[in-house]
Amino acid sequence: MYTHLRRFFTIALIAATCVFNLPARADEPTQHEAGKVAQAVNEEEHKIEHKLEEHEAKFNIGDMIMHHIADSHEWEFSHGVAIPLPVILYSEDRGIEVFMSSKFHNEHHEYNGYHLVHGDSEQIVPVDESRKVYDFSITKNVASMLLSALILILVFTSIASWYKNSKGKAPKGFNSAMEVIILFIRDEVVKPNVGPKYEKYLPYLLTLFFFILINNIMGLLPGSANLTGNIAVTMTLAVLTFIVVHLNANGNYYKHLVKPTGVPVPLLLIMIPVEIVGVFMKPFSLMVRLFANITAGHIILLSLFGLIFIFQSIVIAPVISLFALFLNFIEIMVAFIQAFIFTLLSSMYIGSAIEEHSHADHGH
Repeated sequence: MYTHLRRFFTIALIAATCVFNLPARADEPTQHEAGKVAQAVNEEEHKIEHKLEEHEAKFNIGDMIMHHIADSHEWEFSHGVAIPLPVILYSEDRGIEVFMSSKFHNEHHEYNGYHLVHGDSEQIVPVDESRKVYDFSITKNVASMLLSALILILVFTSIASWYKNSKGKAPKGFNSAMEVIILFIRDEVVKPNVGPKYEKYLPYLLTLFFFILINNIMGLLPGSANLTGNIAVTMTLAVLTFIVVHLNANGNYYKHLVKPTGVPVPLLLIMIPVEIVGVFMKPFSLMVRLFANITAGHIILLSLFGLIFIFQSIVIAPVISLFALFLNFIEIMVAFIQAFIFTLLSSMYIGSAIEEHSHADHGH
């Protein structure tokens, strides 16, 4: 819209200038002067269109956003600064092949019979389409997941070691802050929703909360990976909750699926499919909610920064930067909220599956 408005006002200004600066010579025909005006306007219009086309070719905001939120075979911190990651491929004819993704940095993005395809997500495909290749590469998201797992292991082994060696002492600093969060999740989320047997599920739910939280926050750092904005990751987390729920569910839970309490027999033909669909909708909602919220936040921030390159104005840049800074604080809050909601709903689903009495509402 901005491009069309700029083009309209520029053409209007050129036309007005040509009209008011025409030599007032009565002996020349009016049609000749009008032809000059039209020719000048057309020439300027072609120049503007050419410049706009060049500008759009140089910067495509859609491609920029997809490039930053999609997975990649290299970790790019900024434009031109990237770390190549290991490519691990397996095929029946060649076995295991390991090399760095920098091997694809050539004109055709090909190496050793493989081609790196750039699109919504990067894929490595064999040049010979008849070959079947399995890709186990360490991509940007995988590397980020391993890094977050290492951080969690170091943090919690350090906290556990401190509590083990400092019995009876009050925690200070970082340990004190972590204790507040852990006790909040235990006392306000897990215990009320899971019930008396909460201790069995507390390690899983705490791991779930802190894994989502640390990756949400890491995703806001410059040059970081969009791990929790990857639907494959959120699907895996949702499937884990689904497995925990149904491996530990008691007979009352499954009885409720086959014959919901208080439902007349004729309505069972409708209610049983509804209950079964509901079983799969719970992990589906967990998956989509986390994915959509995190991805939407990244897209909004990247769109704001993209406006600076579209307008190319020193006036608009500070305004957008301040607004983006404000949204970054909102995103930090969203990072905590989404981790909390995922853990809360997982606790509710587990609690409804292990309830002893037969009148459980099962999350309905």
